[in-house]
Amino acid sequence: MKRSRNLLALVLVAAAASPALAQAPRPAGEGPLRHAPRPTAAAITPADAMTRVYALADDSMMGREVGTRGGVKTAEHLAREARRLGLEPAGEGGTFFQTVPLEERALDPASTLSVDGAALALNTDFLPVPTVEGVFTFADRMRPQAAPVVFGGVLGGPMISAEAAQGKFVLFTAPTYRFWSAGALDRYAGAAGIAVAVLDATPPDIVSYFTADQMSLVETGKPAPAVPALVIVTTGAAQRMMGRALAGLTVGATGKTVTGDAGFRLTQPAFPAQNVIAVLRGSDPVLRNEYVALGSHADHDGFAEKAVDHDSLRVFNRVLRPEGADEAAAPATPQANARIAAMLDSLRKVRAARVDSVYNGADDDASGVAAMLEIAEYLAANRPKRSVLFVWHTAEEKGLLGSEHFGEHPTVPRESIVAQLNIDMIGRGAVGDLPGGGPGYLQLIGSRRLSTQLGDLIEEINRAAGHGFTFDYTYDADGHPDNIYCRSDHYNYARWGIPVTFFTTGGHSEYHMVTDEPQYIDYEKLAKVTRLIADVTKSIGDRPARLVVDKPKPDPYGECQQ
Repeated sequence: MKRSRNLLALVLVAAAASPALAQAPRPAGEGPLRHAPRPTAAAITPADAMTRVYALADDSMMGREVGTRGGVKTAEHLAREARRLGLEPAGEGGTFFQTVPLEERALDPASTLSVDGAALALNTDFLPVPTVEGVFTFADRMRPQAAPVVFGGVLGGPMISAEAAQGKFVLFTAPTYRFWSAGALDRYAGAAGIAVAVLDATPPDIVSYFTADQMSLVETGKPAPAVPALVIVTTGAAQRMMGRALAGLTVGATGKTVTGDAGFRLTQPAFPAQNVIAVLRGSDPVLRNEYVALGSHADHDGFAEKAVDHDSLRVFNRVLRPEGADEAAAPATPQANARIAAMLDSLRKVRAARVDSVYNGADDDASGVAAMLEIAEYLAANRPKRSVLFVWHTAEEKGLLGSEHFGEHPTVPRESIVAQLNIDMIGRGAVGDLPGGGPGYLQLIGSRRLSTQLGDLIEEINRAAGHGFTFDYTYDADGHPDNIYCRSDHYNYARWGIPVTFFTTGGHSEYHMVTDEPQYIDYEKLAKVTRLIADVTKSIGDRPARLVVDKPKPDPYGECQQ
């Protein structure tokens, strides 16, 4: 499957690199499909940012997915650039690299589950749930040995005792699929297995999500999850397990006998996963032992399963899915269809159709990666007193795994990091991208959650240096449903009590789509945001004293709550 997908992508890469496409006409306001690299200088400029983003988000980087050749190429590119800019290696063994130990988890298609010898259908009657750190903490495989079924109750209501569940296959019911929460079933470590019955059929999107390959950190010596494996079952399968209707069951009611061998297979990625880590030594002989950390993620999503017409997808998303992969498409009304047809027709008058299958991730997050390179070149000529630690994280798209590993195994003393500035998606934020967007639009997340001083400092620098941004703190509000504070790499610093700020220009219709390409980036805006972050970095680096942490530090192993 992977081989054929990559073969298709290589064919598309070769086609996209042809001179005819590179020189094709384009609509007003849209950049070229290809851009020849130019020498960069210490000043932070749109031209330099453009050179860097086009290099990182080129089809030759193969979507920069962790565990693939594209991920390794990206890491090697960043290490070469860091060395060229005069940064010192700060990875492992005197290199720029920190290996992140990952494993891939895939549903075993041979998984079985039977009730009194009668087989249930995988992905129809039952579905194993993968372990996902911070959400699910169940074992990856269930091998009940003729375990008797017992009804555990309704999740959130009266539930069976741990003693009564010992050695049993415990069946719960739940009102919705959003039944999981960290630690909710921890008391049932002695059970043979756990099932949760929801609805009459397993929704296709749930099947797709749980059966997709997952990556996780390999924690050497970490004990296996105490809670047994979990499966979702339909209400029909649950009734077969109990031998009767679910209505009116009392907690502790006994049912049939379950046997099975269901769960996930673990393998190693084909290529190593690597954080790229570099340091610019500070000018002060004492303060240089402290660090201002800058972070972005170098990985993205590789190749799409199917090639699509680029312009058709882009037009569809702009009309019906303005937040890209962050939302479901709106209903295609006749008015919407007419608008899509008109927009696509105008594009077809300018250029021919182009098939596309590469997730180039120009905004997410080649924009942040490029900004860090720009800041490195600028600060090398304007060195702050403290050192600056540059960490290009890997596996952010797989669940913040690269930054989690760095947080657990920092290559500099963790207590020496005085602040961390995270840069992810800073190349858009226009009026057409999201409500309130424009040249001065910028979102800040977490800037006062640990240190009031940090948030105040950013506001003062923006004002005093004339950067001209209007900061949007909407997405930093406690309890915001998007939960962005917990969704990017900065949190793996904040959880250790390090003051953080996440800089982003927000979402748009290209988010996690193959249409997130360099020709749609606003390079003036990207350079403008980068200059602000550079000034904040320099200011923190030159302060006589560390930023004061005046807010409660989180439990580093607790569940993140925005």
